Amino acid sequence: MSQTLSQLEAFFPYRFAVAAERFSRNLMDVYGKSYGLSREEWRLLFLLSQAEEIASNELAQRTTLDKVQLSRASKRLADKGLITREVAANDRRLKLYKCTDKGRSLFEEIKPQVDARAHEILAAMDGDARVALQTGMRELLKALDAPEQGGEDQTAP
Repeated sequence: MSQTLSQLEAFFPYRFAVAAERFSRNLMDVYGKSYGLSREEWRLLFLLSQAEEIASNELAQRTTLDKVQLSRASKRLADKGLITREVAANDRRLKLYKCTDKGRSLFEEIKPQVDARAHEILAAMDGDARVALQTGMRELLKALDAPEQGGEDQTAP
């Protein structure tokens, strides 16, 4: 059993997911406890505060949320008066989402606090390790976005 656990703990995708989840939960202390927003609501508010309007199909592509999470979070944000949701006139299958002034104002209040918490976490790391993490993340995302290279070994570490 302990050998299986150590194999799991050494498995990069697992370690990466655990680190991402813990980092996200730590940030959630700011917008969740203080402002009553779920992680899904925060992600939507973040995206919508940066855009004039986003259609549901684009919003689904830009988040890690599935359709049900997106629907529930957007309903809660709309109920709080932070966003609007309207059916697109030219395609009734699509919804158009916009951030309200109230939503934008709340985002502007929360964002510096979330940034400060993220900075606190990262500042606890050695400077070289922090730079290596940022470089590694950039390279990992680039590798994930790159088309498969024919014939090359695509084995994960």
